[in-house]
Amino acid sequence: MTDIILGLQGEIPVNHTKGVPYVAKNKVAACAKHFVGDGGTHNGINENNTIIDEHGLLGIHMPPYYDSIIKGVATVMVSYSSVNGEKMHANHDLVTGYLKSKLHFRGFVISDWLGIDRITSPAGANYTYSVQAGVNAGIDMVMVPFNYTEFIEDATSLVNKRIISMSRIDDAVSRILRVKFTMGLFENPLADLSFADQLGKKEHRELAREAVRKSLVLLKNGNTPNQQFLPLPKKASKILVAGSHASNLGYQCGGWSIQWMGGSGDITAGTTILDAIKSTVGDATPVVYSENPDDSLMKKNEFSFAIVVVGEPPYAETVGDNTDLTILDPGPDTIRTVCSALKCAVVVVSGRPVVIEPYLPLMEALVAAWLPGTEGQGIADVLFGDYGFTGKLSRTWFKSVDQLPMNFGDPHYDPLFPLGFGLAINSSQPGFSGTRSRGDKKEITVWAALSLLLSMMIAWA
Repeated sequence: MTDIILGLQGEIPVNHTKGVPYVAKNKVAACAKHFVGDGGTHNGINENNTIIDEHGLLGIHMPPYYDSIIKGVATVMVSYSSVNGEKMHANHDLVTGYLKSKLHFRGFVISDWLGIDRITSPAGANYTYSVQAGVNAGIDMVMVPFNYTEFIEDATSLVNKRIISMSRIDDAVSRILRVKFTMGLFENPLADLSFADQLGKKEHRELAREAVRKSLVLLKNGNTPNQQFLPLPKKASKILVAGSHASNLGYQCGGWSIQWMGGSGDITAGTTILDAIKSTVGDATPVVYSENPDDSLMKKNEFSFAIVVVGEPPYAETVGDNTDLTILDPGPDTIRTVCSALKCAVVVVSGRPVVIEPYLPLMEALVAAWLPGTEGQGIADVLFGDYGFTGKLSRTWFKSVDQLPMNFGDPHYDPLFPLGFGLAINSSQPGFSGTRSRGDKKEITVWAALSLLLSMMIAWA
């Protein structure tokens, strides 16, 4: 994971001093964040408290920072969250005692956006104390987006009163200057725009499209053991595409895309999943799109099969805190309506596992597409068999949110799909021919209903 630092900053020279930042010419300074433990907060809530012993903290959360420092990372950003009740922005033991002293990090430590304000509750309740606690904890550069004059006044006053020592200021300034000298900012202070025309290049989009293909995870393929549904045929009498995420570039991209919370619709240039499907199928194959079709549409048309694309709305940070983990309405109804009438493949666009188990018997195939970004063509590449499925789950997919938290190795581990799961297309088995059969669909629907009824009877017993 930390190899991205080498891509941003350049390959570190042999015998380079450990802990000292390295940024090659025409490269940018990388930032390792958020230090430390923000991925282990209680109940997964953003900016919450990570309750953990020293062994767990050093064994689970600290290794990426060891690796980042070895690779010459220039900056480290502190987390909003707390460790065992102590705000990381005020945690001298971990920021100065461990990161700087024990790991010998020689770059600079930066706060998060309004990070020191949140040392107190409510945020900003005692800003002078926040400046004191943050700077004395070891933060070298403070991100102050608005009232910077108040920060300057408070910091100056605290230094004059010797509450913040000059040695602490010297340490912060030395670290910041070290990174600036390493980057050559005093010789070349302005950005080099010679690479600006590289943004959005075809070669880069092709690489992103490849990443989409390789990240897709096939979770289900067929309702019977000897008949797989994917890959889909490119030649069919008519294809239905449905769902809130089929023709929405903003939803494909998720949060932190163009703006903080992302957006809906054509927020940037790219290919929607719907357009990708249209460009992939045969010229004589009509594709009909309806975001949330009703029964009448399917009765009026002889669709060969359907592709339903649903998922989560864009989010970032606390807005993403969600105890239900459901797909965006009317996604569940779209799945029920379409997949009860037609053979269908469901594509889930989400930043994490979501509730899907209740609808699984209705669908022939299920694909986790995560957040594919602008290159929706990568999804069509794999759905229609130009490339195979190779992705595996990087985390457990639960049956119900009541099971959470649930991790691989837990005594109660009973997932819908386990960590590392991911199907591949079996080239020795026949695929779906594209021939529509109402009888087959009715049999599968009856089978699904009987399976659900049997499960309910077992639960009642």
